Amino acid sequence: MSDGIRAMWMRGGTSKGGYFLASDLPEDRDGTLLRVMGSPDIRQIDGMGGADPLTSKVAVVKKSERPGVDVDYLFLQVFVDRPIVTDAQNCGNILAGVGPFAIERGLVPARDGETPVTIYMENTGQTAVAVVQTPGGRVTYSGDAEIDGTPGHSAPVPIEFKDTAGSTCGALLPSGNVMDVVEGVDVTMIDNGMPCVVLRASDMGITGDETPEDLENNAGLRQKLEALRLACGPLMNLGDVSEKSVPKMTMVSAPRDGGAIATRTFIPHRCHKTIGVLGAVSVATACLLDGSPAYALSDRGNGQTRSLKIEHPTGQMTVVATLDGDNVASAAILRTARKLMDGFVFTGEE
Repeated sequence: MSDGIRAMWMRGGTSKGGYFLASDLPEDRDGTLLRVMGSPDIRQIDGMGGADPLTSKVAVVKKSERPGVDVDYLFLQVFVDRPIVTDAQNCGNILAGVGPFAIERGLVPARDGETPVTIYMENTGQTAVAVVQTPGGRVTYSGDAEIDGTPGHSAPVPIEFKDTAGSTCGALLPSGNVMDVVEGVDVTMIDNGMPCVVLRASDMGITGDETPEDLENNAGLRQKLEALRLACGPLMNLGDVSEKSVPKMTMVSAPRDGGAIATRTFIPHRCHKTIGVLGAVSVATACLLDGSPAYALSDRGNGQTRSLKIEHPTGQMTVVATLDGDNVASAAILRTARKLMDGFVFTGEE
């Protein structure tokens, strides 16, 4: 390993991580990625990780052999403080960088203007189509698109998700119910691309507009949320989730800034500074389910196409949901990405 491993570091949406070709990673993939990120260590001082779950992420990409698909994408969450690398969830933010990375690595030929990249998400067995800006046949990261939780402007990367219902849990509502009572709390256990437990902020003794730092410092809240998460795991067909990064725990309250719903999400042990892309899709879907804790609190709009602005601690994320009757047929979201580094990373082992 003294020669290093080829990698590209990118910001995808409101996350950041390493992007690798599958063929560039050694057989001991997980051990290598722990050393690359510097885990386990709360500072990740001896690696590339940023001491936060949102900056300790990895995309593994390869050319797809599936008909109609350009590339396969495997997302890996590298835990910061534990020696764990897991593929138990997907990541829609890191997904935003997969299209540009695939074009830059020559897996997908660039068109003049913009290039659609069809991506198979290995974690969930679903597909997404990302549209990458490629003027003159080259990827550009410059543009006027803005997303909350990320400073500055970048080229837009619109992403459409298809057939995400039950991608991890086997059903949109794995318990079969819009609402269940678990540990004495009303919850919607839902999976429309990301397994989430949606519950009222007020049922956890908070207003829902606290800062992530305040919520993380609330030991009683964290204990109640974790007990609830562990109880929901088996009910969502996820089994024992004590060492898994799903389900996410999203506490909802009435919108405050003109959005559809306000959220505070634990992922699962840190409070998200924003909200995950696929988590936002799952929460938006919960807002549309009559009887869910989110339904009565949300401003859902009308029509077969709904733009639902999901409020989070640093702004909003808009989910455009297309309905087929009462069911969400597809969801699209706007993300951006930026290349930060292209070169080689080292594990410190000869």
